[in-house]
Amino acid sequence: QKKKRKKLLWYSKFPNYFCDEITMRNKILETSSDKFIQFGFKSITMDDIATTLTISKKTIYEHFDNKTDLVDACVDFVFDEIARKIQYIQKIETNPIEGLFQIKKIALKHMANSSQSPQFQLQKYYPEIYAKLKKRELNVMGKGFKKSLKRGIKMGLFRPSINIELITRLYFNGMQGLRNPELFPAEEYKPNQLLENYLDYHVRAIATPKGTLLLEKYNTQKNQ
Repeated sequence: QKKKRKKLLWYSKFPNYFCDEITMRNKILETSSDKFIQFGFKSITMDDIATTLTISKKTIYEHFDNKTDLVDACVDFVFDEIARKIQYIQKIETNPIEGLFQIKKIALKHMANSSQSPQFQLQKYYPEIYAKLKKRELNVMGKGFKKSLKRGIKMGLFRPSINIELITRLYFNGMQGLRNPELFPAEEYKPNQLLENYLDYHVRAIATPKGTLLLEKYNTQKNQ
């Protein structure tokens, strides 16, 4: 890991010289992340990634020590992308309820429509990486979520008596649970259906009458 960080530091100091290597690393990350999300972490091999990119495995190993190292980097890569989008939504949202519906669209893109749940495979085959991801989700995205809850209280949409820390943890725990195929088999529960029902459940649990009316307004617009 120290060797990799040192190498990346050199990349940043000499961007023109190392731009080709940085571009290749990003291509590997983008392609690998897409493959892992679509087919799962266990199913995709280094050979699959090399074939898709029409490069040799040696080229992949010039940037990543092994598959675990690649999976770890891909998880960070996808997380950072999602976090940026969510933080932007929270910055420009008209109100926190609208923000939840916008965030749902992002979440849908990263929930597999198959039994090959990426998160479930990550938890099973790479438990240390999964534990790190859960911690990052709560620490990084949790801050913005807490701000949205506080804003919702000020706007009269959420009850002032709610425990913000508890609601934050319940929300993230629920979102992680939705991606567990043992709890919600893909053949019985579609991602959009799951998220819609979960958001309705979540908002009604903390909303004031004003917040509930706004939720029902969004539900009506969605069904039209």
